[in-house]
Amino acid sequence: MTVKYSRDHQWVDLASPLAARVGITVHAQDTLGDIVFVELPAVGDLLKQGDVAGVVESVKAAADVYMPVSGEIVEVNEALRADPTLANADPLDAGWFFKVKVTDTAEADGLLDAAGYRAFTEA
Repeated sequence: MTVKYSRDHQWVDLASPLAARVGITVHAQDTLGDIVFVELPAVGDLLKQGDVAGVVESVKAAADVYMPVSGEIVEVNEALRADPTLANADPLDAGWFFKVKVTDTAEADGLLDAAGYRAFTEA
């Protein structure tokens, strides 16, 4: 898995830039607590890196979900929409939010690798 992390606590799996999966990190879901609602983007939306792509609401707070890379939304996780607790139970797999067709793979160079993200969250 070719995963990069944003400082906004999103991850993107770039193994397939034509359908890169995006979700929130374990740190984000730990901080938010029990997730009760997710708002996902629409398939076909064209979003730039840093744009708000959705919202996640928990019993503690609501938080925006930001685009880690620019691209077109090609799929959303309907299972997550039906059961938002997947973002808590399995944030790095079954709890993914959407897939994006990446328009500029060079943007990923500015994201963190796993060690860099771990250091960022522990600082």
